[in-house]
Amino acid sequence: NFVSGSDTCDFSRDFSVCHGKEPMPRQDVAMHGRLSRKLLAIAGCVIGACFFSMAFTSPTRPSAPPRSSVAMRSTGEYTGFVPDMQRRTLMNLVVTAATAVPVSVLLGGYILYFIPVSQGGGGGAQVCGDEDGNPIKLDTWVKNHKPKDYDLVQGLNGDVTYLVSTEDGIKDFAISAVCTHLGCVVPWVKASNKFSCPCHGSQYDENGKVVRGPAPLSLALAHTTIKEDGNVAVSQWTETDFRTDLKPWWTG
Repeated sequence: NFVSGSDTCDFSRDFSVCHGKEPMPRQDVAMHGRLSRKLLAIAGCVIGACFFSMAFTSPTRPSAPPRSSVAMRSTGEYTGFVPDMQRRTLMNLVVTAATAVPVSVLLGGYILYFIPVSQGGGGGAQVCGDEDGNPIKLDTWVKNHKPKDYDLVQGLNGDVTYLVSTEDGIKDFAISAVCTHLGCVVPWVKASNKFSCPCHGSQYDENGKVVRGPAPLSLALAHTTIKEDGNVAVSQWTETDFRTDLKPWWTG
């Protein structure tokens, strides 16, 4: 027996622990130790699981993006600067130009649809030419054509023009072959004794006066003269149109 003051512990029985005045049996001590070891093991597992989870799932802190000293002032106020502004401006100009070309062509054609074809040319006489540009001589013309024949030549500014044959030569006026609707070349139809446009059906009488639309005006006229060398020439008609008694529209 071990004696300490008034407390005594008897080691003659199975192992016992002195705790105050009452001894703790051996089975209780073993149970208490096993419970402590379980608690420690559980705590260790929890701590290990936390570290394991942090190692594989915890996101890393992203690095802060560089601050632009141009776009933002130190106070964070927006300065109005847009990155690559010159490139954007250039691309806008390219797109605008590429779009403007076809739009202008389409719009211009639509507007010209409503503008009658004008007849240019100066006041001086120009020698008529055949399809190869060779001068038209009156004697050769008379040999190859019959009265009331209509044939094409190159007239003022090279425009296609009809010369009208007579018994002894040609009429004193020539008729433009350019339709006043959309500028098609109007053929002479001998069977119907009139000009008939194949494009949209406009018709003109034997002197080129419009008798059926959609052409709004008569065919332009030109004076014909015979030069000293026998070449046929044409000049601008500026007098009143004898077919309509109106001022000639082709003089502007």
